[in-house]
Amino acid sequence: MAKKIIGNLKLRIPAGRATAGPPVGSTLGQWGLNMMDFINPFNDATKDLMGKDVIVHMQVYDDRTFTWKSLGQPVDDMIREKAGIKKGAGNSLTEKAGSITKAQLQEIAETKMEHLNAVDIEGAMKTVAGSARSMGVSITE
Repeated sequence: MAKKIIGNLKLRIPAGRATAGPPVGSTLGQWGLNMMDFINPFNDATKDLMGKDVIVHMQVYDDRTFTWKSLGQPVDDMIREKAGIKKGAGNSLTEKAGSITKAQLQEIAETKMEHLNAVDIEGAMKTVAGSARSMGVSITE
């Protein structure tokens, strides 16, 4: 019989630097999970992305075990990094925060392809372009 899932968690954690403090410790502690069973494997798996935030999805089971999957760096962080900006525009309709090239857009789409709801690279590029547009980042040739 399959284990019963009692919780689905989404965390944004600095890669390679998870600690027993917040946000990891407080979140896992309220579910009664052993923090070190997550922290050590997570830090080992994400040490190549050091200095960047990583999205993690966890499933918590009724016997206080869990599984986790790292989704890598968020798309908005990748767009800001490529555009060389600290934050997006406050009002994307009237303000422009920066721009990225189509090659940079394709690079982001290829990196995030497995986590996006897209059938092919063209659809993934449209999804990433929509995120960029909502941040006030324009796409140039």
